[in-house]
Amino acid sequence: MSFRTIPGEGPLRLVVVGAGQMGRTWMRALSDSPLADVAGVVDVDEAAARAAAPPGAVAGTTLSEVARRCAAEAVLDVTAPAAHLPVTLEALGLGLPVLGEKPLAATLPEALELVRAAEQAGELFMVSQNRRFHPQLWRLKREIAALGRFGILTHEFFKAPHFGGFREVMDHPLVLDMAIHNFDAARFLLDADPVAVYCEEYNPPWSWYAGNAATTAVFEMTGGVRFVYTGSWCSPGLETSWNSSWRVSAESGTATWDGAGPPRVERTGEGELEQPGAVVGGYPGDDLLGSLAMFVRAVRTGVVPMGECHDNLRSLAMVHAAIASAESGSRVTVEEVLRAAG
Repeated sequence: MSFRTIPGEGPLRLVVVGAGQMGRTWMRALSDSPLADVAGVVDVDEAAARAAAPPGAVAGTTLSEVARRCAAEAVLDVTAPAAHLPVTLEALGLGLPVLGEKPLAATLPEALELVRAAEQAGELFMVSQNRRFHPQLWRLKREIAALGRFGILTHEFFKAPHFGGFREVMDHPLVLDMAIHNFDAARFLLDADPVAVYCEEYNPPWSWYAGNAATTAVFEMTGGVRFVYTGSWCSPGLETSWNSSWRVSAESGTATWDGAGPPRVERTGEGELEQPGAVVGGYPGDDLLGSLAMFVRAVRTGVVPMGECHDNLRSLAMVHAAIASAESGSRVTVEEVLRAAG
């Protein structure tokens, strides 16, 4: 995938679309970064846009108008999933690259439409999967590379948040709203893509969610590796971190990560190894700033970033394949789910 670049060394001029909680979180992160400036803010609520806009930024309700007035170079889409399709299509139509929040789109057919639109426009469309950007996850990836062939990756996510609002009434709350982070991080860790999945969703009797808030899924990944995901959003007590708990079983040893501290590694015949504290080479930065750094580097140089829409489509397809499997009670291949989406 090639895309237009914007050579230069100064901060990239961004229009932020969406002045809600996540939009404000992004703007706080941008205020600490030399890589990009908030040149404009767009929201359907003009008062919210004006309140969120930093000094000197243009605020309004229309992306095309705000982008023109502030001489925007790129768009940061932090809207609700249902708005990802129209916002991204408008931005690409204006000749602006897009960094969007997950998911790529609200549905798989819409995601495929956006991937095709990015191709036709010749513009970068990247999805921010911010949970890829944790220094210990990168360290885990480095350490398991020395363990030979992978057999199985197990992943446990147990939390008990009382969100209120849409998550507690939506269908598939865990898989649709959270698991894409975990599925995407598994692809990153293994350097593998999903082939097929068998998934069961269920809801404990004490659950405060209307939809199924617990899931177990077994993915076949390329190379024959198995990725086993078990998660719940109604599991109080001894909760995992938001980054989950991981275990990689490989040909020459095992590595574990609790989602917070350094990974633990034991190689065959060597015992547990001490983990160095140095940052892994090439690590772009934590959380949102890691996504931003990769996006700006891509726009400036043409280097395809992690999360580029063609790649991120595979992470979203894992979500929809898991749901299709849970609904049908059968093993589902990812390719058949993508074909059905168009």
